[in-house]
This record gives sequence, structure tokens and C-alpha cells, in this order.
Amino acid sequence: MTKLLGYLGMDVNAMTLNDWQGVILTLLAAAAMIFIYFLVFNPKNKDVLENQRNVLFEDDHTDMGDKK
Repeated sequence: MTKLLGYLGMDVNAMTLNDWQGVILTLLAAAAMIFIYFLVFNPKNKDVLENQRNVLFEDDHTDMGDKK
């Protein structure tokens, strides 16, 4: 087990600003994915998502006027 922790461990003192930015960005992306998965797979939100299913395929009927 300690050998596995040696592979997964971080040397916090040797980390640069870019390393910390990468860690923070990775954690934020993981949290955002979990939040989005919760919203999408929550049964309460099924009706809202089903109503938005074909939004891209609907015609846009806004009157833009005659632009020549």
C-alpha cells in the first residue's frame, strides 16, 4: 500500500504555479462534470430536458425584415 501511495503522492513543496493551476483546473472540471451529470440524470429534470430535445432542429420564425 505504501508503494502505491508513493506513485500517487505529490511533492507539494516542489510544485510550481503551473502545477497548482493544473490541479485546481482538474478538480473544478471534475466537480462541474459531477454537477452536470446530477442535473442530467435527475428524474425531476426529465421534462425540462425533453422539452429542449429538438431545439436545434426547429425553424427560427423571427422576422428580420427585408435586408437587401
